[in-house]
Amino acid sequence: MEIQNIQKVVGSIVIAAGCSFFLSYKQPVDKQESKNYSANVQWLSASQDLETIRQRIVEDLLQPKVDEAAIQKDVETIQPDGSWPGINYKDTTKTGFQHAVHLERMLDLARAYKKQDSKFYESAAVKKTLSSALDFWIAHDFICENWWWNEMGTPNWMINTLLLFDNELTDEQRAKGAKIASRASLTGVGARAGGDFVPIAGMVCKQGLFKRNDSILQNAIRVMTAQIKVTTDRGIKPDLSFHHRVDNVTSIHTYGTNYVSAFSYWAVKTAGTKYGLPDAALKLLIDYYLDGVSKSMAFGMYTDPGAKNRDLSRKGDLAPAGTEIPENLLKASNYRRQELEDLIKVRKGEKKPDQTWDRYYWWSSYMAHQRKNYYSSVRMHSSRQNNVEEPYNEEGLKMHHLADGSNFITRTGKEYYDIFPVWDWQKIPGATIEQKPQLPPFKQIVKKGLSDFVGAASDGEFGVAAFDFKSPHDPLTARKAWFFFDNEYVCLGTAIKCSGDYPVATTLNQCLLKGDVWVKTKSGSFKAINGNHLFTNVDWVLHDSVAYLFPQSTDVSLFDSTASGSWQLITHQTNASTEPVKKNVFTLWLNHGTHPQNESYAYVVLPAVNAQKVEDYHKTQTVFILQNTAALQAVQNKALQITQVVFYEPGTLQLTKDLVLTADRPCIAMVKTNAAQITALTISDPTHKLVSLQLKVTTALNASGAGWQAKWDANQKASIVQIDLPKNEEAGKSITLVFVNQKQATH
Repeated sequence: MEIQNIQKVVGSIVIAAGCSFFLSYKQPVDKQESKNYSANVQWLSASQDLETIRQRIVEDLLQPKVDEAAIQKDVETIQPDGSWPGINYKDTTKTGFQHAVHLERMLDLARAYKKQDSKFYESAAVKKTLSSALDFWIAHDFICENWWWNEMGTPNWMINTLLLFDNELTDEQRAKGAKIASRASLTGVGARAGGDFVPIAGMVCKQGLFKRNDSILQNAIRVMTAQIKVTTDRGIKPDLSFHHRVDNVTSIHTYGTNYVSAFSYWAVKTAGTKYGLPDAALKLLIDYYLDGVSKSMAFGMYTDPGAKNRDLSRKGDLAPAGTEIPENLLKASNYRRQELEDLIKVRKGEKKPDQTWDRYYWWSSYMAHQRKNYYSSVRMHSSRQNNVEEPYNEEGLKMHHLADGSNFITRTGKEYYDIFPVWDWQKIPGATIEQKPQLPPFKQIVKKGLSDFVGAASDGEFGVAAFDFKSPHDPLTARKAWFFFDNEYVCLGTAIKCSGDYPVATTLNQCLLKGDVWVKTKSGSFKAINGNHLFTNVDWVLHDSVAYLFPQSTDVSLFDSTASGSWQLITHQTNASTEPVKKNVFTLWLNHGTHPQNESYAYVVLPAVNAQKVEDYHKTQTVFILQNTAALQAVQNKALQITQVVFYEPGTLQLTKDLVLTADRPCIAMVKTNAAQITALTISDPTHKLVSLQLKVTTALNASGAGWQAKWDANQKASIVQIDLPKNEEAGKSITLVFVNQKQATH
């Protein structure tokens, strides 16, 4: 279990002994005395740096506002033994442990007592209450079945309280409290490289501060800094995604965000001291935050549900991101300063998002596509990873299909906020799923991916993702691809087969219902009434400024009404409410029937449009589906002069009347042209197994670059493009071949 809200460290700090010694110290008169003098100066410098860090942390932790009413209630309701009524102190199970409330109250009391502008500053009643509550905890030393509380949660609250209460502690409280805090240890079972190790190291730093122990602090900072690296193990991946475990499942918005949060916090607190983080580490940290974490968020602000896991079952999980992390990074370094400043302004509402980019994370099978007025993503799984995260601590009980080709789209960041208690978890946006009477038990959620062919080609601006989908849960296979441009993206599916006994559906979207739903059929357009519908011969559907357009009229199913559920249906945590939750939901899907054989689908998603714009687009369409077969899927955007191609097997595609592209092996390709000239080729190997690839194009190309060469072959009347593909940790990464000032001619 990750730290859900990393608490800032607090502690009142006494000026280290030794300062008065330094002030009265006489200049040395011989070599030995000089040596001793130098050693004492070094010691004093270290103690001064330690003190500086402690003071910064104290000031930071005293910042939160004191809830005076809550403090008054805590003082009035504490029991003679130091407990509070209403807390179940007996339940120490993984799904329970309400003891966190007790820990939180202790820290709140310490803050109220130490904060000078607090009504309760140095209040005898507050001091007595906190001391009693701390004695109660120390006497019982509560241990949870969930290791996280024992090695992270409880030690974090405890060390913060100790740091704050500090000189008011009794000797017993100081010793026994420090012992409890020390369960956050660099050698503990939870101190795994990557996400948990870093917050734990931060807690060890606090232990060093509390004990005024330079060696503890210095060692913790050293081992923490060593974690800022790119690795194929746990941590930051070569594509700047983040994996907390060795299952290769993305965890960028849980452990990965806690990782950068902890580092950025300590980067600021140690700045200007001998403990400060090195520049190289800070630069990597900023790259990771801007190109990894923030690009897995809509507009750099709203967490993408497609990049989440069991945390979707936590209320409020999709709340917009704050500014603390980028502000800390900005304070710690000038690297990529303008981008950090812009991100902060966007999150504060001082600047409209204006970024345009496309990025594929080949270690995580995850693609993100950002335009000024929308954000979209695709999440898949492969034989190189598990499908999703384990439902640890019985959270995320219905995540079976979350990575089965999910495709989320957002314009506001609010489309999926807290929808998950009422979600139909077999209608994941973008996914093709057998509609079973019920999902398998949550202990069967995690499966190893089955397909090698999972990947994308991206040049940083446009991209195409493809998934040779083999369901780990259902007897279902399909070939699915997403083609991302500027004003639209295209979704294709083919070779849909299922031997199961239940209908198969591809869901276009399932989000909160906002406003009217408009449907256009051959007989005209109309506003759908609330309910459950099957419409025939549909040209397009429009909801919340996003249109779903069908190149060929098709039958669609629509639900635009109230759905119900509860948080307890998706998490067994005791703090999850059993109260019914009702929300108005928009769900649009295609029904492929029972036992489909070679079924297919095709639709275009048009964001930021109204009905008139959809009609205009429909009449003057510039995006064309060239093929949608089991062997090859391809889409061409004539306005952008871009063709995106998925070769599931070696094949040939006619791009234009005179231009033909041939691939000798399975791959994903994107071709950019200017009139009849090829200006760029972007290639990737979705199997991560190929060493090289050969393309053939019927136009003259004579150029070369790092790892590739294009040369005209008069005998074949085509150019042969020989490409050495990325390998090892970069296998699956896209490479772009740029052709500049080429005199090309088709033959």
